Amino acid sequence: MTQLKPILSHLDPIIPSSTGKFKSPPYAFHRLRFHPRLTLWSFLLLFFLLLFFLCSPPAASPAGKRRSLHTTSLSPGPRLSPNWEVKARNSARPQSKAGGLTVLVTGAAGFVGTHVAMALKKRGDGVVGLDNFNSYYETGLKKARKSLLERHGVYIIESDINDAALLAKLLEIVHFSHVMHLAAQAGVRYAMQNPSSYIHSNVNGFVSLLEACKNANPQPSIVWASSSSVYGLNSKVPFSEKDRTDQPASLYAATKKAGEEIAHTYNHIYGLSITGLRFFTVYGPWGRPDMAYYFFTKDILRGKEIKIFEGANHATVARDFTYIDDVVKGCLAALDTAGKSTGSGGKKRGAAQLRIYNLGNTSPVPVGKLVSILEKLLKVKARKKVLQMPRNGDVLFTHANISLARKELGYNPTVDLETGLAKFVKWYVGYYASKKKTAW
Repeated sequence: MTQLKPILSHLDPIIPSSTGKFKSPPYAFHRLRFHPRLTLWSFLLLFFLLLFFLCSPPAASPAGKRRSLHTTSLSPGPRLSPNWEVKARNSARPQSKAGGLTVLVTGAAGFVGTHVAMALKKRGDGVVGLDNFNSYYETGLKKARKSLLERHGVYIIESDINDAALLAKLLEIVHFSHVMHLAAQAGVRYAMQNPSSYIHSNVNGFVSLLEACKNANPQPSIVWASSSSVYGLNSKVPFSEKDRTDQPASLYAATKKAGEEIAHTYNHIYGLSITGLRFFTVYGPWGRPDMAYYFFTKDILRGKEIKIFEGANHATVARDFTYIDDVVKGCLAALDTAGKSTGSGGKKRGAAQLRIYNLGNTSPVPVGKLVSILEKLLKVKARKKVLQMPRNGDVLFTHANISLARKELGYNPTVDLETGLAKFVKWYVGYYASKKKTAW
């Protein structure tokens, strides 16, 4: 306190000692010294500031025109057309007013998303797609899928699921009965290069979507894509929904497991009806170029060497390959049997449905056999190199127990690997042949 006394005593003359009208001592301003040159510049600065404000157009009042969602504050501007709201409403309108679903499909330009959106539209449901068209694999393929969907009347909004303002607006202008959430950062190995992308899409993005859904009125029912990878290092086969899933082998698997726990939380607190689907190695036309059957086809046709991995002591690597049409049937069955969410405006009104299902083919196939089938279909001998599987998060095998999905969804896969690959190869050859013609 003693150190403060000189300062306080210095301020005494200009600080009133009692409440009431403040009166400055007559000598207070004598301490201020004005430099003539400094004063001139100050007046000039004030003059230009005054001129600027007088010439500026008046700011829009809150009661004026609302800021549209194609401004940079909510979503990348150029990606949303001026009449996107009208397009979304039209695309979301079911052809059949009686019983038709109104579905938001996230990741609509993705592999499974495209097929699900097409199937819903074909049977008369209203569909709106959402996709950010990231560059994890060739965006040209995603744009081609988008064109395919648009030809069938499905409108796709180009935006990220982390855009909370856009999601809130979309769920405000369209009262979706269901959300088919397929947007995610896919792939196991890529997580070693870009781990943050998995958190951004699979965790943050999922929470962003659930937040929008729980605040919506009415709340939609949600069906979303988990993954067979959640079984991780589990050695019990076939994998059942009752098995432990607390030993993920990759970051991708960990984010999908996190998604399942997050889904449980939002179901419990907010009354959201949520169904998770654990996909098992989905393949087929319009597939993902980062998957083995796709890049094996590409490399075999180009005469490039392909790498076939095996486990320790020459253990076979096998996958429960599931054809896209079978998976789509499972997705639609999950949508059709989904119970209604019980919340309203973010408040739970009662217990809501929470389910998880395996969607696989129940017939694991060694990767070596996959290559043999492709050689037969392509009529080209593959140049193979067998290598020890690296520690990159991949597991030796996957094998689905689908008894629960069969019982409750009527899920019944019918397409074997050779039949499915034949359809894929036919599409692959035709698609890339047409691209070459276009380039010429």
